Amino acid sequence: MFADSRRFLDRRGFLEQTSLGFGWLAFNGLLADRSFATDLSLVSPRAAAKAERVVWFFMDGGLSHIDSFDHKPRLVAENGQPLKLPGKKEDITGRTTPNIMQSPWKFRPHGTCGKMVSDLFPHIGSRADDIAFLHAVTGPSPDHESAIGFLHSGSLLQGFPSVGAWANYGLGSDAANLPGFVVMGSRKRQCRTNGFLPPSFQASQFFGSGAEPLPDLAPREAARQLQDNKLRAVRQLDGLFLGATHDDSIIETAIANHAKAHAMQDSVPVAADLKEESAATLAAYRIGGSDKQTESFGRYCLTARRLLERGVRFIEIVKDGWDQHDKLEKDHARHALTVDQPIGAFLTDLKDRGLLDSTLVVFATEFGRTPNTELFGSEPGRDHHPWGFTIWMAGGGAKGGTSHGSLDDYGYFPVEGAVDIHDIHATVLHLMGIDHKQLTYRHSGRDFRLTDVHGRIITPVVA
Repeated sequence: MFADSRRFLDRRGFLEQTSLGFGWLAFNGLLADRSFATDLSLVSPRAAAKAERVVWFFMDGGLSHIDSFDHKPRLVAENGQPLKLPGKKEDITGRTTPNIMQSPWKFRPHGTCGKMVSDLFPHIGSRADDIAFLHAVTGPSPDHESAIGFLHSGSLLQGFPSVGAWANYGLGSDAANLPGFVVMGSRKRQCRTNGFLPPSFQASQFFGSGAEPLPDLAPREAARQLQDNKLRAVRQLDGLFLGATHDDSIIETAIANHAKAHAMQDSVPVAADLKEESAATLAAYRIGGSDKQTESFGRYCLTARRLLERGVRFIEIVKDGWDQHDKLEKDHARHALTVDQPIGAFLTDLKDRGLLDSTLVVFATEFGRTPNTELFGSEPGRDHHPWGFTIWMAGGGAKGGTSHGSLDDYGYFPVEGAVDIHDIHATVLHLMGIDHKQLTYRHSGRDFRLTDVHGRIITPVVA
């Protein structure tokens, strides 16, 4: 009678439904054995980490290196003369003249290191002693979309994970109720994509600060108890469905993402609420002024600091609009005004709070711009230039007050210390305590990594 009232599993069914649990028990036992764990390169990737977290500023469109951080006096001396440089590339747009155009901005020394920075970026220049400048970065493409994809994923092909997704995959997140990877100021797929990594590593997009920086963040039910009851019912149904799919990893990830989204309804508004910040802090970030574009970027920067304090691993902040084929002087000045003071304040704020040493700040663009003039409209501009440009790093193990690599006197080709985007990625991962050669993910029958089969650590800029 007892046997008739209970449902028994046969041996095959029992093993089928419990094997995953036995496997996890065995794996946990192995992880507890240090002799086993030391053979797994990513079990403790942060042992030698200098950077616990990363903020990646991306200047979308191609910030001109020779008008910002790479001082080239020869452009002034030969302004208006033909650029006579062996091996000079053919112009991309068909509108580039052979004539040199000097920078419209003066360069001045900054910091005890005496780094020459243009008047476009006086606030960033004031932090020169904390910054390591890479002046001979090379890229593979003069096309925006492919160059942006390569800067973020190390591949010219679509469908590859961004550097933020890789970092979050390698280290996980210290924020239980916040996303590990956040993108602010852009909807571009290349910035936020998880590619072939599990969906949990895709970035969450923030569109500002305040009560609802994320879409659909506010609870749909006015009564919290009603919402909790609905969520409890959803979790039960999800659990039944997950069991029916034999713990399918995609379904499991989707359920985990739903749970994280629920937790974020409470944690994100608190993290993004700037009301408790002092008037002096808001003013330093240019929040509260008449320039709404600058205020928006300042809010991104200050919100990023608050997210870092709460354990978010990787934050990307984007400023678009740097593609000045014409009106270089007018539009570069406008965009620089938007980002210069907030980024300078962000670096100062991190240092004052003791966070800069453990936070790596990267300032990047997909390529630079030509030293010769492009005539597209009524005012001159510059064409795309992937053959040599500037990216800088600060904090998080970067050697401040240094410059590595150099271009020729025209800012065209590298003459020493050339690095590529794979090297940038390898160095970022290294500073985070990850061996870029060991950070792999198996997809379509092969192991992929952010740096592919390339990449070397740029040791001269590692403190």
